[in-house]
Amino acid sequence: MNPTSTSGRQLRIIVADDQASVREGLVLLLGALPDIEVVASAADGRQAVDQVAAHQPDAILLDLHMPGLDGVEATRILTAEHPDVAIVVLTTYFDDASVLDALHAGARGYLTKDADRKDIAHALRAAADGLAVFEPRVHAALLSAASSAVASAVSSAAGPSAPENGTADTTPDGLTHREAEILTLIAQGLTNPEIADRLFLSRHTVKSHINRIFLKTGSRDRTAAMIYARRHGFDRDF
Repeated sequence: MNPTSTSGRQLRIIVADDQASVREGLVLLLGALPDIEVVASAADGRQAVDQVAAHQPDAILLDLHMPGLDGVEATRILTAEHPDVAIVVLTTYFDDASVLDALHAGARGYLTKDADRKDIAHALRAAADGLAVFEPRVHAALLSAASSAVASAVSSAAGPSAPENGTADTTPDGLTHREAEILTLIAQGLTNPEIADRLFLSRHTVKSHINRIFLKTGSRDRTAAMIYARRHGFDRDF
């Protein structure tokens, strides 16, 4: 995968949805755009994983609720095996649980099926460039969930059983082992290029991980993430 910006070049995508009419409609709508090439489509999560492995697209537009391997599990697999492929969820669900499950699994964008093709195309390109895109209703659900998580974290931290180190086996707010590792390096003052060199990752991959860290921790910027890291003990060696 090319870790540079997708601006100025055709975006290669895959569409995954179990409803044939929706899937075929999205393929036609998005494929008609001059800057997008739909390289494949999939009817379930397993097909989506296989098609990504076969075609190595820039991004995938993925439904959440599909038979067999659903969108959340497919997202986890894709994030682990193909971290440079941007995942944008397109679904009818925007409740807190669905949003958080998708983001914790590694999705970079979350849209409902009310979105028009211009918004979908924008979200796909932004995600491929390492940015996160959410429509207003989804953003509201995310903020609500983040507020609840912060309140719970504060309450837990005040209790006698609060862990001393956030890098223990159970990390807060659904952070993965890699995200915890990167958060620790952020708290130690390392820049993105330094983190990339330390962990032998591309700068694009580091940026993607950091975007997900910001979302999961409710951090607006790097400073807020550092404060979060120190509050939860991520400022010590991982």
